[in-house]
Amino acid sequence: MQRGSYCVALQVDMQRARFSYVRMKYLFFSWLAVFVGSWIIYVQYSTYTELCRGKDCKKIICDKYKTGVIDGPACNSLCVTETLYFGKCLSTKPNNQMYLGIWDNLPGVVKCQMEQALHLDFGTELEPRKEIVLFDKPTRGTTVQKFKEMVYSLFKAKLGDQGNLSELVNLILTVADGDKDGQVSLGEAKSAWALLQLNEFLLMVILQDKEHTPKLMGFCGDLYVMESVEYTSLYGISLPWVIELFIPSGFRRSMDQLFTPSWPRKAKIAIGLLEFVEDVFHGPYGNFLMCDTSARNLGYNDKYDLKMVDMRKIVPETNLKELIKDRHCESDLDCVYGTDCRTSCDQSTMKCTSEVIQPNLAKACQLLKDYLLRGAPSEIREELEKQLYSCIALKVTANQMEMEHSLILNNLKTLLWKKISYTNDS
Repeated sequence: MQRGSYCVALQVDMQRARFSYVRMKYLFFSWLAVFVGSWIIYVQYSTYTELCRGKDCKKIICDKYKTGVIDGPACNSLCVTETLYFGKCLSTKPNNQMYLGIWDNLPGVVKCQMEQALHLDFGTELEPRKEIVLFDKPTRGTTVQKFKEMVYSLFKAKLGDQGNLSELVNLILTVADGDKDGQVSLGEAKSAWALLQLNEFLLMVILQDKEHTPKLMGFCGDLYVMESVEYTSLYGISLPWVIELFIPSGFRRSMDQLFTPSWPRKAKIAIGLLEFVEDVFHGPYGNFLMCDTSARNLGYNDKYDLKMVDMRKIVPETNLKELIKDRHCESDLDCVYGTDCRTSCDQSTMKCTSEVIQPNLAKACQLLKDYLLRGAPSEIREELEKQLYSCIALKVTANQMEMEHSLILNNLKTLLWKKISYTNDS
């Protein structure tokens, strides 16, 4: 009897011990999960605060405006009436601030440069962001004619010896006259000079009448506001960054492909990208190279017309060639700007060559391949795939490249237009 009671008591103690062990194990892993989760959130929050420095940007710009150094059509709204304000942060680098914003109840995208740089660093940016003395050019006493000469020399260095650079200089002076009083003040000239160091701003002015280039709404110093785009990526769905942490990249890519418009609408967006490639290919002021053709740099509006979201990695060909040709290299991997502008490494001189290997159209087709083939109508899928692969195979060094470029581009546009021309999406 006593032995039986002893066994029962022993079993109860063992169950209690097992329960206590399970509880301790559960508590341990719960606290571990809380710790790891908190650490991840802290790291991401720290990254966010480093990336999103809109307040710092506004302070720098407004300090210069209030002391009379710079001027522009957006200055009063940003710094005095505060009817221009920053919304959601879209920055991917601390030195390039990018926000969705509202200006007098109109949506826009606000961009601002943060870091100071004395030199061109080919590995990161192709443009100086700010001089060591902010907005120190042109100096007081500079005449309009002298300022025009400064701008002309800058364009000649960036764009090459184009015959119509004087027209572009006059266009810039029109844009710089923010208050439209027929004169460019010193503050407006300082703002314009700072903005002209930025390839995106220059391209917006050059292509201001083109459908797929966002319109410039205004500027203050080297902060500028461009028209907003409803959808700020070619495909995918926007998720809170906390959720993004726990989604594997492979699954994310598959999910992105699911959240795309219907195929006729994708075809219309693709035609817009092909038209933009035409705009920058031997445009009125030379050729520009698309050095980052990722989906996040392209967007579209509610009518499914393509709009460029980020053009900072679209650079003048002349400027890129001058900078890359003397760059030291060990292999072709050292001769890359952005993600898509590649030249080759000359092993005899250990210098990068100046000719970019892949033209803009080939990069655009590479981006569009999966986008268009997924869900493509069966009757054109084979021909569409054939044309896309012919497009991707284009090389700058190929004989009659320009003729092939035009032929492939027109064939692709014709194929897509024929399929959607009688639909509501056209």
